[in-house]
Amino acid sequence: MAHKIVTHWQGGLTFESDNPSGKTVKMDTDIEGQPERFGLSPKAMMLSSLAGCSGLDVISILNKMNEEIDDFKIEVSGELTDEHPKYYHSVQVDYHFYGSDLNKKKCERAVNLSVEKYCGVMEMFRQFAEVNTEIFYHIGTKHNM
Repeated sequence: MAHKIVTHWQGGLTFESDNPSGKTVKMDTDIEGQPERFGLSPKAMMLSSLAGCSGLDVISILNKMNEEIDDFKIEVSGELTDEHPKYYHSVQVDYHFYGSDLNKKKCERAVNLSVEKYCGVMEMFRQFAEVNTEIFYHIGTKHNM
């Protein structure tokens, strides 16, 4: 199945990219002398894509297991190479589950299924980076951003 997107220059160093869903996203970068940003950094969006892909897996798997959680977040950090072209050579993915009665076995199973079987973005990252994952459990209902 092929996906096609169109990315259109918006002036300066800002671009707008569409998506097969019909939604759009603006992308840009830090520009010296221009304090205002209009979009997201393309490389950081790759980390967001990794978190989003795996997060969708984890939540849908937990839903199928009838496992309720109060909140969930994924923190992803990536280390870039020093030389151009700079790319992520190392990535850390931390899964944070929040709840008063978490079933750790089910949460771990959902994460492992995503990491090992379902998340295509995770598999793409493995082609060029070392990817490490860790799971954290928090008693309580909400996380602080």
